[in-house]
Amino acid sequence: MTLGLVQAQPAGPTDAEAIAASLQSPRLFAAVFERHHPAVHRYLARRLGADLADELAAEAFAVAFAKRKRYNGAFEDARPWLFGIATRLAHRHWRREERELRAYSRSGVDPAAPPHDERVAARADSAVAGPALAAALAALSRDERDVLLLHAWEELGYPEIAAALSISLGTVKSRLHRARQRVRQSLAAAGELDPLRPE
Repeated sequence: MTLGLVQAQPAGPTDAEAIAASLQSPRLFAAVFERHHPAVHRYLARRLGADLADELAAEAFAVAFAKRKRYNGAFEDARPWLFGIATRLAHRHWRREERELRAYSRSGVDPAAPPHDERVAARADSAVAGPALAAALAALSRDERDVLLLHAWEELGYPEIAAALSISLGTVKSRLHRARQRVRQSLAAAGELDPLRPE
């Protein structure tokens, strides 16, 4: 299995086209909602738990709908924009995110992983590594965690992360580099990663 999945082109209008058309006919924004709500909800559920994800995913799309006039139509895919909105909403609840990650590190139960999701299983080295990884994520700064989770969980590329978080490409690279180093060190300290073995 490959982790570098390419998002399939959507049937019908692109996100940019749907958002532009929704300025005249608001109901057309539903295409963007239907296309991206599951991913935004999953992202928030992994960060903050399923209950809060229901509320914040709805709020993220309400914010996106209200701000759709400002959407940059040069970006056909609205995922970075939507994940940026979701990330800013999650910042209001960052203490809850840290509690969720610490609880995951103790229980080993990913709150958002479906029981038979092959992609999730393929990403984990073992069921034991999950709690150590959650503890490592909880120890990151909020900015480092944002970049790492958008890259690892949502498979956004550097330019997409930069757009989502309104930061420079260089900042994305440096934060991701620091986050990866800190996670490797935490996993090595927990005995989940051989510090001498290259990835």
